[in-house]
Amino acid sequence: MNLLTHQLEDYMLPCMWKKNFGIDCLGCGMQRSFNFLLQGEFIAALHMYPAIYTLIIMFAFLILHLKFKFKYGHRVILSLFLINISIIVMNFIIKTF
Repeated sequence: MNLLTHQLEDYMLPCMWKKNFGIDCLGCGMQRSFNFLLQGEFIAALHMYPAIYTLIIMFAFLILHLKFKFKYGHRVILSLFLINISIIVMNFIIKTF
């Protein structure tokens, strides 16, 4: 697993927003956070990108909802989406200002 994570670091995409404007974008840190998850560093992943766990939960529920068609699945997905957007925007504001 360690070899895989080191190889992933070589292929991470640079943030063009940060490169051009000098400030983080709303997605800055997501790749590194996912890499921390693969390495088993769960606290570091949370510090790098706080929405990583809620994004994983949202996408996992989305896949399950597409397969099993839960009765109120669309409401759960919308709620998780709004929670994720809130976390991402709050994190961006805290990091930027």
